[in-house]
Amino acid sequence: MPDTPLNFALSPYISVKGASDAIAFYTAAFGAEEQFRLEDPDGGRIGHSEIRIGGNTIMISDEYPDFGALSPDSLGGSPVKLHLYVEDVDKVFATALEAGATELRPLKDEFYGDRTGTVMDPFGHTWMLASKGEEVSPEEMQKRWQQMMGG
Repeated sequence: MPDTPLNFALSPYISVKGASDAIAFYTAAFGAEEQFRLEDPDGGRIGHSEIRIGGNTIMISDEYPDFGALSPDSLGGSPVKLHLYVEDVDKVFATALEAGATELRPLKDEFYGDRTGTVMDPFGHTWMLASKGEEVSPEEMQKRWQQMMGG
């Protein structure tokens, strides 16, 4: 490792069927700001785009099966969840539903201190939406987890 710290960023890269529509959805549902897009000259598919939600970059492309870029629709779902902390989860949750998301788990105050709910966007990606609530130590979380699980 170098002696000086490096700046790193981890950004999800998602593929969807209909990247242009997905960008419009993320703008309406989560206040995303499109940074740019690169459109394929043969048919208008988006080969690469970047949006910002809060201070985070999410990269999006249409499907390109020959490059292994497949959407949850083509794969039969996705095991990856996107977790988004927001100031007012109740408001963002409602806005996402109004924009076309499907509720998977209703909003609830969780044992670990957050208020969370889960939605699936129209493109097959799952979003865990949350607001920070009570500060809970890892030890207290473990205790609450054990109680919740009947231990």
